[in-house]
Amino acid sequence: MIDLKYTVKDFKSDSEVRWCPGCGDYAIMNAVQRTMAGMGVPHEKFAVISGIGCSSRFPYYMSTYGFHTIHGRAAAIASGVKLANPDLSVWMISGDGDSLAIGGNHFIHLVRRNIDINLILFNNRIYGLTKGQYSPTSARGFKSKTSPFGTVEDPFIPGQLAIGARGTFFARSIDGNMKMSQSVFEEAAKHKGASVVEVLQNCVIYNNGIHSAITDPNHRADRQLYLEHGKPMVFGAENEKGLVFEKAKLKVVEIGKDGYTIDDILVHDATEVDPTLHLALINMQLPDFPVAFGVIRNVEALVYDQELVKQIDEVQQKRKVTCVDELLNSGNTWEVTGNGTPDSVSC
Repeated sequence: MIDLKYTVKDFKSDSEVRWCPGCGDYAIMNAVQRTMAGMGVPHEKFAVISGIGCSSRFPYYMSTYGFHTIHGRAAAIASGVKLANPDLSVWMISGDGDSLAIGGNHFIHLVRRNIDINLILFNNRIYGLTKGQYSPTSARGFKSKTSPFGTVEDPFIPGQLAIGARGTFFARSIDGNMKMSQSVFEEAAKHKGASVVEVLQNCVIYNNGIHSAITDPNHRADRQLYLEHGKPMVFGAENEKGLVFEKAKLKVVEIGKDGYTIDDILVHDATEVDPTLHLALINMQLPDFPVAFGVIRNVEALVYDQELVKQIDEVQQKRKVTCVDELLNSGNTWEVTGNGTPDSVSC
């Protein structure tokens, strides 16, 4: 076996990166490149597929095979790429507008089918490329160029969609924490099936600071819960807070107060098939709860592309017709002579 040793530079293209200075996309791309370099997968086995949006310029900046497709159709193209060549490590790059608005139908069916694709969803809660319209993840009341008096819609929560579409893997990270992002991307790459990673990303031009309440260094420890499989759900500067499940609801408690001990704190099980608790973690919002990060759901299920290859192999083993000539000459056949009448008939 060849020992594959790559560096981040091996996955950087020669194209000039044209994102705005300070854009969160830079950090996400760096984390993806670090992940790919350490996967042990041959360089030529990577394919990066994107739709339309700032994030979707991604393939130009990656030294991999890639395809910059059309608005909302990245999931469809990525599915075709994976099914045509199941040996590829396919990464789909998309934004909250690209995947959850015009591409919403493709998104849910990619997840439902459980095709082995790594989908990274950049969520800045705005349309950045088209200059600041509200998106499907913008909060109710959000003011933008297309909602000057505030939106009158409730937003999509990406994790809810993934769970509702029978998703087998959902994780969440944030652009500025490259260590967290790389860790999450590595787990997504290992997962067999559709892996959805929502990355909270900052658009410095049209929605600057949209996630600042979560990322504020002075309050970050109390507002972020990093989940690890098999470990207690604790947070806070001294891990003095945790989650318990009482009366069918999550509850934040302080360890050592009101009779709660570390033994009462929930232990994260990302592999639990029942999505009830995973959905509750996804739905946690400030100010009552911290925002959940890390791998929230990671369960095993049948994988579409693997099942399709298996089915084709089984059919080929049983087939009676092995080529087009045999097909054309099977059943009732005849030859037409020069005068236009059948010369002979065979059955």
